[in-house]
Amino acid sequence: MDGRLPLPTLLSQALVALTIEFDNEFEHQVPHRTTNHGATTRSHPVPWLVSRVMWSNFMRFIDEDGTAVRDLQQRLRMPPKSMRIWLTRMGEWWGYIAVAPNAMVLPTPGGRKAMEVWRTLESLIEARWRERFGEDTIDHLREALATIVSQVEVVLPDSLPIVGYGLFSSGPEEAQGAVTDARTTTSLPLATLLSKVLLSFAIEFERASEVSLAISANVLRLTTQEGVEVSDLPRLSGVSKEAIAMSLSFLGKRGYAVIQPKSAGRRGKVFLLTPKGRKAQDGYRQLVWTMEERWQARFGEKSIGRLRELLEQLAVGHGAQQSPLFRGLEPYPEGWRASVASPEVLPHYPMVLHRGGFPDGS
Repeated sequence: MDGRLPLPTLLSQALVALTIEFDNEFEHQVPHRTTNHGATTRSHPVPWLVSRVMWSNFMRFIDEDGTAVRDLQQRLRMPPKSMRIWLTRMGEWWGYIAVAPNAMVLPTPGGRKAMEVWRTLESLIEARWRERFGEDTIDHLREALATIVSQVEVVLPDSLPIVGYGLFSSGPEEAQGAVTDARTTTSLPLATLLSKVLLSFAIEFERASEVSLAISANVLRLTTQEGVEVSDLPRLSGVSKEAIAMSLSFLGKRGYAVIQPKSAGRRGKVFLLTPKGRKAQDGYRQLVWTMEERWQARFGEKSIGRLRELLEQLAVGHGAQQSPLFRGLEPYPEGWRASVASPEVLPHYPMVLHRGGFPDGS
C-alpha cells in the first residue's frame, strides 16, 4: 500500500540483519566446521556451524555440568518426538552435546565454548546497534516491541521455530512447546522481542491462509503475470536456493504454481502462478494490511504506528540508498558469507530451516 513495506516485512528484515550480525560474530570467535573448512578429528572435535536459533531455543537451557533429558524436556515444554529430533541434531549431527548412558545431556568441549561465547553476543550486537542507530531509537524500539509482547496471550519461544513442511511457523507444537521465561519482557534481548512479535503475526496470518507467511512473502509476492525465472528467485528474495526449492515444491504440489521451460531456444525455467496461486497472492497482499489494521485496534493505533515508524528508520533507505540494516552485514574475511555473493535484499520473512537455523535458509 502506497509503497510502504508491510509490518511483518519490517520486523523480518530487522530480525534477519540482527541475526546475521550475531552469527557472523559467533563464527569469528568459536572454532567450528562447515562443508569447506574446519575438519574435525577424534582428539579435537569441533561443532558444526549453526545459527542463533539453536542457542536461544535449546542450548541455553542446558547446564554447564549437564541436564537430565527429562528436566530439559520440561524446561523446553517440548513433545518427546521433537525432543529426540533436537538431541539428534545438536548431538550426533552437529557435535554440541552428548547424551550419556544415564540420560544426561552434556555439553561437549566445543559446545561449552560455544555457550560461553553465545552468552555474550546479545549484549554485544545490541551495543553495536545502539552506536549505529542511536540510543533513543533502540530504546524506543524495545519499548514498542515489549508493549506488544506483554499483551500476547500465548507464550512464544525466544527465537522463531524451525519451519516444517510448507514453511509454516504456526502449529500446536510451536505454541504449546514455547519456553516460559522468568525474565521481564522489558529485559529480553532485542532479537527475542522482534522474534516474538513477528511469530505472533505469523501465527495469526497462517490461521487465515493456506500458504505460509514465509512462502507468501518471499515467493508469491515476487511472481508477475508473465512469471519469474526460477534462477532469479534467490537473488530477488534474499533467501537460499534450498528454501526456494522447498517453497516451489509446496506450491507446485498444492496447485498454486507450475514450472515450465522458457520460450523455445532459451535455457532455464519460469515459475508461473495458476489461477489458484494468483488468488493466494492477492490474499497475502490484502491479509497483511488487514491484520495491521486489526493490530492497531488490538494494541493501539499509536503503538503500532510508533513501531512502524521506528522499524522504517532501520529498514528503509532514503531514495536510492540501501537499507541502513546492511551497514552491519559485512562478514569477516574468513567467514563463509564472505565467499558468496552479498545479498541485494533482506528476506520479507525469515526462512529458518533444519539445515542450521540460519535466517535466510542458508
